[in-house]
Amino acid sequence: MSDYIVSLSDPAAEDAGRFGPKAANQAALDHAGLPTPGGFCLSAEAYLDQVESLGLTEVAEKAVSLEFFEARPYISQLRIAMFDAPMIDAIKEPLLQAYRDLTGETGMLVAVRSSSLMEDTEGSSFAGQFQTYLGIENEKDFLTTVQACWGALWSSRALRYMDGKNIKATDTAMSVLVQPLIHAIASGGGLSQTADGGMSVTATWGLGESIAQGEVVPDRYDLNADGKLVDTQTGRKSHTIHCAHHSVPTTKAVAEDQVSEACLSVAQAEQLGAMMKVAEGLKGGPVEIEWAMDEAGIKMLQARPLHTEPAPAPDQIWERHPGIKGQGAGVGWGTGRACVINCECELGRVAPGDVLVTKVAGPALSQVLPKVAGVVAELGGSTTHLASLARERGIPMVLGVLDATTRIPDGGQVAVDGVAGVVRWIPA
Repeated sequence: MSDYIVSLSDPAAEDAGRFGPKAANQAALDHAGLPTPGGFCLSAEAYLDQVESLGLTEVAEKAVSLEFFEARPYISQLRIAMFDAPMIDAIKEPLLQAYRDLTGETGMLVAVRSSSLMEDTEGSSFAGQFQTYLGIENEKDFLTTVQACWGALWSSRALRYMDGKNIKATDTAMSVLVQPLIHAIASGGGLSQTADGGMSVTATWGLGESIAQGEVVPDRYDLNADGKLVDTQTGRKSHTIHCAHHSVPTTKAVAEDQVSEACLSVAQAEQLGAMMKVAEGLKGGPVEIEWAMDEAGIKMLQARPLHTEPAPAPDQIWERHPGIKGQGAGVGWGTGRACVINCECELGRVAPGDVLVTKVAGPALSQVLPKVAGVVAELGGSTTHLASLARERGIPMVLGVLDATTRIPDGGQVAVDGVAGVVRWIPA
């Protein structure tokens, strides 16, 4: 297509050093014969050339080398320039041509997704730290979202995450992945390895954003090591997200009879298990996946390395205390003082060693993960973005715990089993 742009069907797209592990992994899945949406990727060189053409290379160095308060003006200058400065013609023209070639005359909606050079790597998933834009349908919005993906590298949330990993924004660069939007009947995630040696799949109606953001309790399908379904736990899927022409992604209430209806058949859950096994072979180890299903069937959207740990040995003394079952993120055992919050504005109350108890397990909570002993959330599931971040840090987390913020006493002692998915507490 051009020096900057490669189709995902091209073997060159597997070059993670040019297109980032997210895009490279997606290309590898496609080349292995697994169903994917297809599309193309814009290389990290485009981002770097845009930065250089705007004379911002020195600004970027100051943004990462100065103390925070001194660096803020330079960070703001970079973000504003990434969003507002015109895209150089050498990038813009081939990018628009690739978009036209992909969408043709059908008016296809597309998804525009970040793919930084350090995203989806071992120990640094960056889950939920950058940007994905769904339902893009015209050239103006398309160019805007590409630039927004570039600018996301300098967002406060991403910079905090990188600081915790001893990564500088100048150590990486931003590639962009462009794909046809899947008009999803159902979407979800999956873990190719659980503590008991099996696998698990999560699912909800519509697009998977409601799972990623921790807004619903998804279905969970547990499979054995051979990929056979052994247990189904239907979730509480209160709403669904869809995209349509001439509108932003919309949230709609799920019909009452579908809230706790299983999204997947046995065959579909086991098909995802088989797909995860193929992805494991490609990555050489356990993987976490994202998928979506339209009328044509299931398509793989992502496969990243999965952090696993041996199952912990919980303190048996806790078994005498009341407990609630949820979906464990898959690692860890921890105890601490319960800090029950109902709004992000209360996060300042969370002290080191606390167990955070909240309603929604969204990526914004990632800022408190380094200091908590565990997390309990009423919504979300084992493949939310926050669960991925907790696995990276070995922090026990249980999600989808019904009425956790009202049943667990604020200030009481809590034990979180992130493998078994059980929360216990000492009554006041």
